[in-house]
Amino acid sequence: MHDPLGLYAPENRADPYPVLARLRREAPLYFAGNEGAGSFIVTRYADVAAGFRDARLSASRAEAMAKRLPPEVREWVAPVTGNLAHWILLRDPPDHTRLRSLLNQAFTPRLIETWRPRIQQILDELLGAIEPGEIELMEALAGPLPVLVIGDMLGLPPEDRHRLKACSDAIAGFFGATVMSQALLASARAAILELEDYFRKALTERRQTPRQDLLSALAAAEEQGSVLSEQELLSTCTALLFGGHETTTNLIANTVYTLLRFPDQLQRLRDEPGLLTSAIEEVLRFECPVSRMGRVARVDFEWHGQQVKAGDRLFLSFAGANRDESQFPEPDRFDIARADNRHLGFSTGPHYCIGAALGRLEARLALEALLKFPRWELREQPAWLDNLTVRGPKNLRVALG
Repeated sequence: MHDPLGLYAPENRADPYPVLARLRREAPLYFAGNEGAGSFIVTRYADVAAGFRDARLSASRAEAMAKRLPPEVREWVAPVTGNLAHWILLRDPPDHTRLRSLLNQAFTPRLIETWRPRIQQILDELLGAIEPGEIELMEALAGPLPVLVIGDMLGLPPEDRHRLKACSDAIAGFFGATVMSQALLASARAAILELEDYFRKALTERRQTPRQDLLSALAAAEEQGSVLSEQELLSTCTALLFGGHETTTNLIANTVYTLLRFPDQLQRLRDEPGLLTSAIEEVLRFECPVSRMGRVARVDFEWHGQQVKAGDRLFLSFAGANRDESQFPEPDRFDIARADNRHLGFSTGPHYCIGAALGRLEARLALEALLKFPRWELREQPAWLDNLTVRGPKNLRVALG
């Protein structure tokens, strides 16, 4: 991997922002490797925002992922790339438009608000197991809450959450791996095969006995024929499970950790609880749970004096764009009352995160509950996920008093 400025260096995992600031100044289109095709990092706010609307860039990149792998591995890992190829996140119009029009019905802000009592109930059950004292927040709350919520929306048994979470984590490793090892590929392949088998059985049950859940709605859409193919159905279920909780888990954890890093802001939030919505938006900017999103060049073109060729990969950096001083005054200052905070934490354009309202609601309810503990204390500095796409702590040990 070509990385002279050290963006991918392990020692910068906890704080990549100084390197990203240097890239914005010196290399706004940073060439970062040529593993089969060129790879670029885009770090300026204006460029990242424009990139999500640029017709020269394609979201359909499962094939580009496969091309990174040795030829003898591609066929073996085809279950992974074949599943990902049908994710709404990785589709272009008209397929993206068709899938989004179907899923939008389940994720409107008004409909998500009707889930507030159920989310609160799940949260209360998790909090009921927490005693004042030291906890591992990822295990106790940030991890289980989102997977239980999206599982409930899909209609999945809550006792399956550990199995589903493990599969989702394996897929996350594939998305943002610094090194694509054989063990990581095997884990992702096993996870995809397990999830497809799991959802195939669940969907068979829904066709026989429909329920009031999202799986039943998707199964009904498949039976209409023109809406979803079988592979699209399995891929959409997988994508909903993954997207429905990975980001929110890290949004909750990153919010707690960042408030602990800035005790003056934590105290201000306690004094002014009306700032909670603004605080979550500031975390989405300051410590975004998704660091970057990939695109593939459709055609040859020139950008920032460099030649981008058809097939090259470009990674649009949320982490870089959200700290751009040309967009945000004092971008490295964490300010829970920041005004005009038009961050890119949920992307922008046609691929704006379909689950944004759900993630915001879960994070808000989780933080309201945790703020009822009058004292927070960080017990040890967390290690960060070794992942270039998903950003969050591996663990977060906190004392709640």
